[in-house]
Amino acid sequence: MTDFQSARESMVSTQLRARGIVDPRVLDAMLLVPRHEFVAESYRDASYEDHPLPIGEGQTISQPYVVAVMLELLQLTGNEKALEIGTGSGYVTALLSQLAAQVFSIERHADLAANAAETLARLGYTNVQVLTGDGSLGLPAEAPFDVILVSAAASSIPSPLLEQLRDGGRMVIPVGSFEAQVLQFIRKIDGQPRITLLEPVRFVPLVSSKKENYP
Repeated sequence: MTDFQSARESMVSTQLRARGIVDPRVLDAMLLVPRHEFVAESYRDASYEDHPLPIGEGQTISQPYVVAVMLELLQLTGNEKALEIGTGSGYVTALLSQLAAQVFSIERHADLAANAAETLARLGYTNVQVLTGDGSLGLPAEAPFDVILVSAAASSIPSPLLEQLRDGGRMVIPVGSFEAQVLQFIRKIDGQPRITLLEPVRFVPLVSSKKENYP
């Protein structure tokens, strides 16, 4: 039987702190949220290892270090309205719920969305709402958002997401093809995106139902 608490502590110490993650709120959230609750029973013993795990529908729960990097980039204070694109298992949604005031998360696979919503509710994450839909469209009814985290790779930054980011807001998104993706940090200033290119990553693709979402 795996000691999940010890495994989680080791993850934070060796995979995050040792590799340069310093935001205490991110570290505390990743120490608190039970990643093993968001993976299938057959993968639970590997829950805190430093790699992605399959969650069904051809999707994965992301590597803990990459998740921590993305969350740290968002510079969350606890007061933000956050939009997550690609709910997947709901693990990052749970982390965002600890770091932001309100979280809206969009997942295109209905079964994954339902499973994530059930897990989040069972574990007591009450400031989150999971919806099924096309993440590239964002969620205009709830815009603007202070932060947007995209957990799937877009060929370019979807226009609706930029439009729904408030001025001064931050977005983290992987951009590129499956073979060559780069994590991008975007700050919206005077209506324009200021883009910083970061490290190479590999995410599942962000699928859009409308070609015009990509400039």
